[in-house]
Amino acid sequence: MAEVKAKPKKKKEYDPIKIGGGANVVLNILLILLTISAILPFLFVVMISFTDEQTIKTNGYSLFPEKFSVEAYKYVFKAGGSIATAYKNSIFITVVGVILALVLTTMYAYSLSREDYEYKGFFTKVSTIPMLFSGGLVASYLIMTQFLGLKDSMWALILPGLVGSYNIILMRTYFQTSIPNALIEAATIDGATEMQIFFKIILPLSLPIIATVGLFLTLGYWNDWYNAMLYIDSEDKMPVQYMLMRIQNSTNFLSVRQDAIGSLAGEIKKTLPAESLKMAIVVITTAPILIAYPFFQRYFISGLTLGAVKE
Repeated sequence: MAEVKAKPKKKKEYDPIKIGGGANVVLNILLILLTISAILPFLFVVMISFTDEQTIKTNGYSLFPEKFSVEAYKYVFKAGGSIATAYKNSIFITVVGVILALVLTTMYAYSLSREDYEYKGFFTKVSTIPMLFSGGLVASYLIMTQFLGLKDSMWALILPGLVGSYNIILMRTYFQTSIPNALIEAATIDGATEMQIFFKIILPLSLPIIATVGLFLTLGYWNDWYNAMLYIDSEDKMPVQYMLMRIQNSTNFLSVRQDAIGSLAGEIKKTLPAESLKMAIVVITTAPILIAYPFFQRYFISGLTLGAVKE
């Protein structure tokens, strides 16, 4: 009589929705709370910037102020000379700096990602040394002003950020892990030159990492005020960040040093929107980045993660 073999028990398939339903609800609630906690402070800043200064002094900060006012924004545009010019300068510095930096970074990183590049080891060391050592402020200032002659030039705000070690390493890792060598070899066999491979194959496949590095560069150039403080003297060449910082410093001086302005202290203190001005400056400087971020968001996360794991 033939033996009847027992059928192996079928393993239960894991259903993440059915088994982890409760966990998913808790996770979604947690993410919603985190999102609110991230959005609420900025919304709070916006509301304070539109709050009457006397209302702030009387009732303190509030998400729903009793009296609205745009005096802080009027003061910024009146005291800052031509804010529009400062915005144009910041846009020029950011756009030109990001484009040039992306061109240099992608070419440099692509060269380091090629195994057959003869000087790969040397230029890898050249790109990583600035992460460990720096020439210092005095040396960079002398090079920028005495050697290059870029004092009071907007190029002094563009050149320092063109090549960054972190961006090169990030982009090189993406090229090495996310673009198959077989694709490059096939193009080479078909007769494509290195420039054709780079512009027609590598760049179209690298949009996520280009957008990610581009966002980092945009934030760096747009928020830079320190280099402007060192190299820019003319008001018509100042970026918006540095101009707004000067307005803030002047406001703080008028608020604190009442003895320096004599009998006008009381009147100035009443009309000066000191607290709402701080928030208005934050809104003015961050609004362009908030507008630009959605254009990068499509590629931002994928650019950070695609080059992290190699199958």
